Amino acid sequence: MPGDRRAGAAGHAEHVNAAAGLLEAGVPAAEAARVPAGRLGCSQRQARRYVARAAESGRAEVPGEAAVFTVRLPVRLAAAVREHARASGRTISSVAAQALEEFLAGAHGDRPAR
Repeated sequence: MPGDRRAGAAGHAEHVNAAAGLLEAGVPAAEAARVPAGRLGCSQRQARRYVARAAESGRAEVPGEAAVFTVRLPVRLAAAVREHARASGRTISSVAAQALEEFLAGAHGDRPAR
């Protein structure tokens, strides 16, 4: 949307990590919030959120680039994935990505060497 300056997931993680670096360097939280606001052009309020997240959880993992990947599933399986995602407070994408990572990790361990 034009004029929308919200950071995506990677940008958010980078901003949190910048705030974490300032905190790790001993910069007081109030000053650590002023620095990102000036550098990133975000509001003081948003900069304080980055600093609070960094203080609470430390550095954030920067997600890799994502690609759209369409898969046709049986209706029953798609419904089960949606329900699992909803019940766990996660996205369908994160549930599917975790399942595929686990499947591929297991498949590599079971596959005979060529």
